[in-house]
Amino acid sequence: MSVISNWLEAFQTQNLREEVEMDVVSKWLIITRASVFPMTFFAAAIGGLLAIGTPGVTVDAPLWALCTLGLLIAHAVNNLVNDYFDTASGVDTPDYHRAKYSLHPLLSGLISKRGLVTAIVVLNLVDVAIGGVLFWSRGWVAAAYAIAGFAISIFYVAPPLRLKHHGLGEPSVFIVWGPLMIAGTYFVTTGENPAWVWGASLPYGLLVMAVLFGKHIDKFHADTEKGIRTLPVILGHETARRVTQAMIWGFYVVMVGLVAMGVLGVWTLAVLLSIPTARKVTATFAAPPPSEAPKNFPVWPLWYVAWAFGLTRRAGALFAGGLIVNAFFPFYL
Repeated sequence: MSVISNWLEAFQTQNLREEVEMDVVSKWLIITRASVFPMTFFAAAIGGLLAIGTPGVTVDAPLWALCTLGLLIAHAVNNLVNDYFDTASGVDTPDYHRAKYSLHPLLSGLISKRGLVTAIVVLNLVDVAIGGVLFWSRGWVAAAYAIAGFAISIFYVAPPLRLKHHGLGEPSVFIVWGPLMIAGTYFVTTGENPAWVWGASLPYGLLVMAVLFGKHIDKFHADTEKGIRTLPVILGHETARRVTQAMIWGFYVVMVGLVAMGVLGVWTLAVLLSIPTARKVTATFAAPPPSEAPKNFPVWPLWYVAWAFGLTRRAGALFAGGLIVNAFFPFYL
């Protein structure tokens, strides 16, 4: 049981206590930053559950499962690529936030540079194989979704675009975790590509973008010193916090609007149960971060991102749960 508890600790906190011996599974959970995988899992779940709740469409469950696996692997690759290029370009250093809130794969010696590149290549080859199956089954539209997501993932930190460095990282994440993942999963699952699914993908995309805003607000001063112009750096610390609050409340406004228009079933209003959490999170964003780490806070010196991620995980689960109920007891306005 101690090994399993280590896995849970690594998955939930992105860390492992120093007195605990690092096992292989915990090591790779930390290297791939698996703690943030729930954001991708819920995006794929929402896409497939939207399909299940749509009358008259044929749902291919094996393709849905394969697409979900491919997206999770792609998320892992994205994290590895970010660490590789940020280290190679001198962004990730021992005194930078990335090396403080969790063990950095390269800077901590968890893996060699060659090992990291090998992992990137191997995981990409697995995703290419999965993409081949999806292309064979669904054609060029599925390939277009995959290629768009892959390009954004690579050029998020890789030259020459380096989207994160020019205020384009946050909108890119909105596009990937919203329309590309959710509408893409719906297409793979059904073979259809209706416009309403793109609309249904927008609120969850807002929540994931709020998470990245939180992370970049946490790194505001360090990024400013390094000349990394994330959107929070461009907007300013206080304005960025207000924008994040607006995105969080925007999630609920858009969800209610989609239900009112009959795009989503009434059961998806289950997300409103997360409003008490949203109030705590937006109140946290209203104030400056604490001067020192709160007791038992796992990812310090990150602060805002942890609150935003907790809300996104809860609201995403409620969104998916509402879609499950709607699949069995459809109720639209």
